[in-house]
Amino acid sequence: MSENLTGADDQQERLITIGWLLGFVDGEGCFSIGLTRQAGGDTRTGYRAGWQVSHSFVVVQGARSLDALHQLRKFFGVGAVYVNRRHDNHKEDLWHYVVRSRNDLREIIIPFFERYPLRTSKRDDFIKFKRCVDLCAVGIQRTHDGVAEIAAIMQTMNHQNQEKN
Repeated sequence: MSENLTGADDQQERLITIGWLLGFVDGEGCFSIGLTRQAGGDTRTGYRAGWQVSHSFVVVQGARSLDALHQLRKFFGVGAVYVNRRHDNHKEDLWHYVVRSRNDLREIIIPFFERYPLRTSKRDDFIKFKRCVDLCAVGIQRTHDGVAEIAAIMQTMNHQNQEKN
């Protein structure tokens, strides 16, 4: 949230931008937690439980809508826009706006969506995502029980096993 708007017109413009952003993320965004097996976990300080936990906020668009992702990047002031070259039946590459830094997630992305809640089921994914990021911030992912707790939360996110919600 890099822009500091102060005037009445600027405030109205900012509210319109926030409304657009919320609708866009509700439709195209994803709050994601991932686990990657790490060899030699017992001997590696950061991966004693043998797993690396990753977290990311991602919004995906085709190349024709790339400008929208740059608008997100400019609005939040963090993250990056990446291309994912397509090798399937789609006619254009996909582009991703991604924020992975735990610090950026905790200081910018999460507070924004707490202040301006999403309106679809993605709000539930956000709440679970926030819980996992907070757990990682205190180091719970360094224990087997912590990894299991994060994995259990992951299983209920992004339309997986919705009956467990």
